[in-house]
Amino acid sequence: MVDFLPFRGWKPPSGGLETVACRPYDVVNQAEAEEIIKSNPQSLMRVIRPDATLGLSTEPNVGDEYSVASAQFEEMLNEKLFVQDKNPSFYVYAQQMGEHRQIGLMGLVSTQDYKLDRIKKHEFTRPEKEDDRVRHILAVRAHLGPVFLSYRNVLAIDEMIECITAVDAHEKFIADDGVIHELWSVDDSDLCEKIQSHFESVSAFYIADGHHRAAAGSRVGDHEGCDGQFLAVAFADNALQILPYNRHVLDLNDLSTVDFMAALRKNFSVEPMEGAAPPESPKQFSMYIDKAWYRVAASKAVIEGRPDNTVAALDVSLLQDVVLSPLLAIDDPRTSKRINFVGGIRGLSYLAESVDRLGGVAFSLYPTSMDELLAVADSGDVMPPKSTWFEPKLRTGLVINRF
Repeated sequence: MVDFLPFRGWKPPSGGLETVACRPYDVVNQAEAEEIIKSNPQSLMRVIRPDATLGLSTEPNVGDEYSVASAQFEEMLNEKLFVQDKNPSFYVYAQQMGEHRQIGLMGLVSTQDYKLDRIKKHEFTRPEKEDDRVRHILAVRAHLGPVFLSYRNVLAIDEMIECITAVDAHEKFIADDGVIHELWSVDDSDLCEKIQSHFESVSAFYIADGHHRAAAGSRVGDHEGCDGQFLAVAFADNALQILPYNRHVLDLNDLSTVDFMAALRKNFSVEPMEGAAPPESPKQFSMYIDKAWYRVAASKAVIEGRPDNTVAALDVSLLQDVVLSPLLAIDDPRTSKRINFVGGIRGLSYLAESVDRLGGVAFSLYPTSMDELLAVADSGDVMPPKSTWFEPKLRTGLVINRF
């Protein structure tokens, strides 16, 4: 069983969500963050990306990033850009991207559940990124960006969410990327108790996105005066959409295109395609090289010869183990400077343009499934880096938790 708790959230006043809420800190670079802040000084981006604020400053000594974040956040609070709710609440959060709609519940999860592996991971974290998030959370004394969690769906929770969302959302806006965001506040104490009790039947949460935020949130819980909780949005596993996380290798490891294709054909069928198209099934890749697209499918011998475990079964592992490492010398994709990871949201045209501009070869993968993610997490293993790309991303600043 997991703890999932209501809280007295701080959120923008009515009508202010669109102005204050922003994309997560780790999906924009400094230049993009600077542009967002310039065009909208009320955006929470000025707090979650203080490096961008420093870049905009003309003052020679404005302090380190964390003190700047703290000062910017206090300024936003003084401007009443966030107001605390009177009663402990859960928050129902719906997102719609094209035809895909996903609805989750926002609440607080327990650092104890994280430490006891009832909040399961599928990726390694980097200590320096964890440390950065810990310092940032402690500087602002708040959890600003929620961890993106999933759980094996529970019918009673589905039905409760359906009832809550049967009425118009309390807040709704369309973001600049076209994603529709809706929010319902649930402050009825009896209903909150029911939501809590239903989550007592959930054996585990699974981190979909936000491993560093979760690790940092757990560490912050150990500090004096902190609550032992951190902010999360939890979605049923059957509600989520995973896009592929594609690869662009910047060179062919001193192979000619002819030699590379010959080596590839030892383990894969390689057939030209008339144009760009994603893989049709697992164990296939769409490959772009020398201004042409190819369908690359693993041979039966390769598939049957793979180790019998949850990680080896992933398409990202197949590509890494049979192509990227032995043929292209990408032995450690976490540290190699010769590989770029491209989220599936950018599309195949972006992959082709990148290869045309920078050289090398690109691979579009079949998306990792939620069943595969859950299986890897349950086994205690971790996926290769950049195995999943969830869309749409959670907005930061819809509701925050101060401690």
